[in-house]
Amino acid sequence: MIRKLILASLLAPASLAAQELPTAAYLPLGMATKAAQAALGACAADGYNVSVAIVARDGATKVHLKADNSGPHTVGSAQGKAFTSASMGRDTAGLANFIGENPQHDGLRYMDRRMVIQGGGLPIRIGGALVGGLGVGGAPGGHLDEACARAGLDAIGAE
Repeated sequence: MIRKLILASLLAPASLAAQELPTAAYLPLGMATKAAQAALGACAADGYNVSVAIVARDGATKVHLKADNSGPHTVGSAQGKAFTSASMGRDTAGLANFIGENPQHDGLRYMDRRMVIQGGGLPIRIGGALVGGLGVGGAPGGHLDEACARAGLDAIGAE
């Protein structure tokens, strides 16, 4: 009996190790950097000094670029928009419109102090998987920030 228990305990870790571990899609640093540079370049081409932030799915910052002469407020704006898009899985302009049309959901603005619900943040989806968020802050309008963010997604073939 003791021999069987010892044998079973020795074999248990092997059978656990043989089980397949879960996998999750993620945003590689190289892709994040390429997207951020493309977004920053798109805004620079239009004469806007902005900050661009890319966060992973969990909200952790992967890349942050701040253009020369961009305002100090652009850092928090870009970070917050990227975080909000990754967290909520949707664009920040659409989220702002949703809250505006449904005041009973205004509490979404205060769910997390890092959230910024203004145009300029887009979720990053690759192969249908949500892998992060991209935020741009500093252009004279959220729709302009969003256009630069879109250029970043296009540069890496993200949805």
